[in-house]
Parts: sequence; C-alpha cells; structure tokens
Amino acid sequence: MAMKEVTLPVSGMTCAACASRIERKLSKTEGVISANVNLSMERAKVEFDPQKLNIADVIKVIEDTGYSVPTSEVELDIIGMTCAACANRIEKKLKKTEGIVDAVINLATEKGKVKFISTIVDESQIIDVIRGIGYDAKIRKDSLESFSKEKEIISKRKMLIISALFSFPLLIGMFVHFLKIESLSFLINPYLQLLLASVVQFYPGMQFYKGAYLSLKDKSANMDVLVALGTSAAYIFSFVNVFRGGDLYFETSAILITLILFGKYLEAVAKGRTSEAIKKLMELKPASARVVRDGKEIEVSVDDVRVGEIVIVKPGEKIPLDGEVVEGASFVDESMMTGESVPVEKKVGDEVIGATINKNGYLKVKVTKTGKDTFLSQIIKIVEEAQSSKAPIQRFADVVSAYFVPTVIGIAIITFLLWYFWLDAGNFTRALINFTAVMVIACPCALGLATPTSIMVGTGKGAQLGILFKGGEYLETAHKVNAIVFDKTGTLTKGEFEVTDIVCAEGVDEEYLLMMAASAEKMSEHPLAQAIVRKAESSNVQFKNTTHFEVLSGLGVAAEIDGKKIVIGNEKLMQVTGVDCSVLKSVKEELDSEGKTTFYVAENEKLLGIVSVADSVKEYARETIEKLHKIGISVYMLTGDNKITAKAIAKKLKIENVFAEVLPNEKADKVNEIKSAGKIVAMVGDGINDAPALATADVGIAMGTGTDVAIEAADITLVADDLRKIVAALMLSRATMRNIKQNLFWALIYNIIGIPVAAAGFLSPIIAGAAMAFSSVSVVTNALRLKKWEFKF
Repeated sequence: MAMKEVTLPVSGMTCAACASRIERKLSKTEGVISANVNLSMERAKVEFDPQKLNIADVIKVIEDTGYSVPTSEVELDIIGMTCAACANRIEKKLKKTEGIVDAVINLATEKGKVKFISTIVDESQIIDVIRGIGYDAKIRKDSLESFSKEKEIISKRKMLIISALFSFPLLIGMFVHFLKIESLSFLINPYLQLLLASVVQFYPGMQFYKGAYLSLKDKSANMDVLVALGTSAAYIFSFVNVFRGGDLYFETSAILITLILFGKYLEAVAKGRTSEAIKKLMELKPASARVVRDGKEIEVSVDDVRVGEIVIVKPGEKIPLDGEVVEGASFVDESMMTGESVPVEKKVGDEVIGATINKNGYLKVKVTKTGKDTFLSQIIKIVEEAQSSKAPIQRFADVVSAYFVPTVIGIAIITFLLWYFWLDAGNFTRALINFTAVMVIACPCALGLATPTSIMVGTGKGAQLGILFKGGEYLETAHKVNAIVFDKTGTLTKGEFEVTDIVCAEGVDEEYLLMMAASAEKMSEHPLAQAIVRKAESSNVQFKNTTHFEVLSGLGVAAEIDGKKIVIGNEKLMQVTGVDCSVLKSVKEELDSEGKTTFYVAENEKLLGIVSVADSVKEYARETIEKLHKIGISVYMLTGDNKITAKAIAKKLKIENVFAEVLPNEKADKVNEIKSAGKIVAMVGDGINDAPALATADVGIAMGTGTDVAIEAADITLVADDLRKIVAALMLSRATMRNIKQNLFWALIYNIIGIPVAAAGFLSPIIAGAAMAFSSVSVVTNALRLKKWEFKF
C-alpha cells in the first residue's frame, strides 16, 4: 500500500531544539517513515504507513510531546435539510473526512460549525463533501479566521507589557539603591521587590517553566531550560536573602524575562513578515464572482462557483477562477502570477487564470478549475511546501542544536564551580551571577532560525518573480549549478515555424511572390506551409482562388491560380518541372547552411524567388545565454534536429556545446554524461519527452508554458515563458545561500564569543539577556533583507 504524507501546523515551539524533539519523537513512532519539522513555518511534514497509524495518531504523538496542532474553524449556512436525520448524516460524513476534527450541524438554525486542519482540507472541499451527499452549503462571510498570526502577536505583546510594568520599578529600585535616592527608597523594600518579581517570574515567565518541564520530561533540553534555570537561580537566591539578609537580584531575573519576551515579540513580528509572500498570494483570491444561472446574472461567493459555470468579468475586475473565454476579447494583466508587466491579449478559446485582472474588455468565462485545483492554489501549495522543507545546509544547524543546550548547562555549572572554588573563592554571589550570564546569553534559537527564515523569504521572493522552487533543497542546489542544458524546441525556440527570408528573382515583386506562394500553400496542412500562410495574413496580402492543388511527395506542392501553374518545393521539383533556379542557388545554399528550410517558388516554369522558413529563436534567448556565460555557467543544447540546423541555432545563440540528432529517450543519458564529467547540471525543458532528463538533472527547470508532466518532473517551475527567469532563479539561489551563511556565521560567532565572555565574568546577566533576546531578531531581520533583492539582467 502507498505511503501517506501530511503536513500539520504545530504551535508551541520556541527554538530549534523543540523542532528536533518533535522530529525525534515522530521518527521513533512505529509506522512513521520520515518526519520534517520546520520551526519558522511551524509545520510538520510526516510520511507514514496508513496501515499502521492514522492522522489522529500522528497528532497525538505531537501533543504527547507537549505541543499542539491548531485547528481552523468555519461556520456554514446549510441548505436542503428537512429533518434531524439530515443533520446527523452531514455530521457523520464530515467527521469521517480526513482533516476534519469536529463538526456540529444545527437543524433549527440551518448552520454548521466545522473544525478542521487547514493544511489537509480547506473550506471549498468541506462544501464539496456536503454537496456530495445531496445538500448545499455556503460560508458565512464573517466566519473565516485570519491567516495572519495576529492572535499570537497580541498574546506575546500582552505578556511583554505585564512583565515590563512589574519589572520597571525593580530597575528603578536598582538605581535608587546605588544613587541613595531617599524619596524613592520604598522601591528597595525587599517584600515589595519579592512581590513584583514573583508576578513576573510566575505569570509571564510561566511559559518558560512549562516549556522546560515538557522538554526535560522528554529527556531533552531547549532554550526554555536555559531561561528557567538562569532566572530561577537569581530569583531563588534573592528570595532566600529576603528572609536571611543579603544582596537581592530580583531585577536580574525580572528584567531578563522582560528582555527575552521583548526579543520573542520582535521575532514573532519579523517571522510574520517572512510569510508575507503567501499572504499576498492568498489576498489575490477574489471574494465573489458574477455567475449566469437560469439566464440571470447573480453574484455569489467564489467558493460556490462550480466547474462548467459561466462567469461574467467586466473591465477592471478580477477573473474569479481559472477558465476558458467563451465570449468577448480583452487584455489581461497577469503580472501577479508571471511577473510580466505587459498585459496579455485574450480572445475566445484562450485560457485565463483566476485572480488576474481584466483590463478593458467584457468577458464571459467558462470555469474549468475551482478550489485547490486552481493555478493560484497550486502556486500557494508549492510555495508553502518549499517553505516547510529543509535545505541540506540546515542539517548542520540541527546537529549543533541537538547538543547545544546540554553543553551550555555543562559550561554554566563549570563556570559556577571555577568562580566559587578558585577564581573568587567563597563568593557565592559572583559565581551565581556568572552562572546566570552563561545560561541566558546562549541562544540556540538564532542557530535554528538561520536557515528556515532565509528559505521562507527566498522562496517567497521567487514566487513574486514567477519562479516556483518546489523545496529548500532545490533552492540550495541551484546555487551550485555550473552547467545548464537546454532542450531546443519550445525552450530556446518558439516551436513554431516562421518565414525568415523572402528573396525575389529579378523583376518580381515581393508581395506578388508571397501572394502566389501563400495562395497555393493555403490548401496544405503542413506546418511549413502554414508558416507561409501566416506571414501573408500578417502582411495583409490578398489571397487568390486556388484550383487543382496537389501534394508531390518528397518534392513539394503544385496548384493552379488564375490559370497559372504554380510549383513550390525543392531543387529536384524545379528540375522535374523545367524551372531554371541556378540564379538563386547560391542564396539557397547559404540559407540552408543557417539551418533554415528553403523553397523555390515558380510560375509557369519561371522562377519567382525563394521563401525560407525556420523555427525562430525566442525573445531574450541570446541575452540569457550571454548572461549565463558571464556568471560562469557552461551551456549545452539538446535537439533531435540534424547537425546543420542544430549548429546554426547554436551559432546564433553562442552555445558552445551541442548534442544533435538526440532521440527523446536519449536526453537523460546525455544529462548523465555531463554529470559524470563532474558538473552540477540544471536541465531546462517543456515537453513530455523532457521529463526523464528533468528528473535526472541535479536541478530540473520547467517552463510554465510546458506540459503538466514536465512541470511535475521539475524542481523549479518558471510561471512565465521568459528565459531570463532562469538566470534570476540561479542568482536568487546564490543570494539566498549567501544570506543563510551570513546567518549561520553570526549565530555561531555570537555564541562562540558570548559564552566565554560571560563565563569570564565580563557580562552582567541583564546585558547577556539583552544580547540573547536580540540575536534571534538580528537573524530574522537579516533574512528579511532578501525581500529587497532585485534581479538586474
């Protein structure tokens, strides 16, 4: 039986050690194949055997580890219920649906409340389940929860304010003590200080005790353990001295907690900004659609629109869902999807993408995709999965984090013993202060956030540019690419023949030559013939009536136009029909050497001229190849074309490595051949026959205009048919990896320098706590710099 993979939201994690603990617990569970927990995204991706456990079992493991799997809630208006049995039936069906935690259907109010896990099932799927058993449902407009983490941020802000209000008098009390300010001497009353510090320690600070308990219960340690031990040492020491006399350090424990809460609050705000890319994508989704039902135009929620229905889109409005234009013509702004600023012309038969903007025409669109099947939903899914995945470089941080906290506790204990028994023998206060400073300056969070925050921002930036990375590992691998292989047809070239040259015999008008050639070829279905017809149409040439059309196998075509015999074809056809073509033979040979297909055109045994046809090179193809060379990447071209045509295209594009006459099943072998030479290879393709090569390459890049099979096999998808985005993808990968390495450097150097300095007694716990609080913020802030990254071609 096939393995099952689910992505679950996880709340309650505070540092990398938390994520590692959940991963270990899940991995040890029988039936779990793999587990990947992402701290920044607060997601757990779990692959498991459905014969041995189910999603509820996976959730229980996470909850038993001390964390929770949050649920979303939606309220529905239910239509079509007639009795209690209807309500019960809907309830049972919903509760059996994977991803739905609970469902309550009220017959009297005709409403339903459904709790669900948003990463497994969404609102439109819930409605589809209800419709599937004969009822209907609509989302109550005021029921959907916001995507943002506003609730979490509000909660953190509340705890920070309480902690600050009760810590501030203790901070003032410290200055009162040193400066001997008599008017404020009440602030150094030991019982008042005990009261203030206790509120901070056991209300805002309780979260650290809970986190530490759950961590130690699971035989591991995280940041909460360090904070709980460090602040408790200062608090307990001061508590004892209140009754026996001695120095008080209540301000140390209280201000430490306040500073750490401040850091966590800023981190939550910054982390919220790292997921702005997905928020912006979600905000693109239109809320309503104008649907034609029973001959009437009505406005309904987008979630209520079904496949096959006709929606009306007026100028300036968003196209609600993916579909096909059945009436009207317009220009559509697709920049939010493809990154291309120029509006695209749409007419009857053309496909349109939901959430794009209809600029100036009236359109009727037949809906082809809804819910999670839409192009926008697929983009969101790819970006979410990429942001949830781990890049290989993160494994280094995970290994360090696993041993980090126990090592720090060991160093703190050694620090205490050295100071108390040797460096300042018998001075318990100084030994305790240095012990506390070591505990609170160490920050595993910065290390844990270094990679995932950059991956989140990098993949989000890619999505804004129309570059979809399917995972963090591909974003990382792309920066190592030093060889890139292009499939020719449809990737470097348009895959559509165009007339490139028209050469007339002496005394012949070009328009006349094109008119006679196109009129004859209009009867042919051949792609080369159609290229000549399209050229005539675009040049507004008048077509003549054609009779006696005939295809001459291996030679060309013959036809009669206005009583004149027209022949179009190769040199052999000219010889057979008695046409002297020697005057233009050298021109034809030159055009043939450029990889073009050339025809002679003759009328009544007299040569009119030559028409040359070729698969034209895409816009920006040459510039893209030049840029790839500049950034040190070798370029290869694969094609099934003959060597003359292949070399002609390669010469035009300045590609030095060409594989011609390659069969579709040989493309993957050629990629392997390049890899065996020690190259890190990216393959760019768009067709079904490119899929094996895309999968074989270190990084597969699919053009968004290509087939679904190619896109599925690729690691990076370019939404727009713009070759420049290939360079952008590689440059963005390099920028992201630079950012990750900066984060890892600062996170490591901070701890490598900070811990010894604190152990040496040069840092007070308050300064150490402030440094610890801001180390995570600095890492997230550095990752956010990627949002300003711009691709300059």
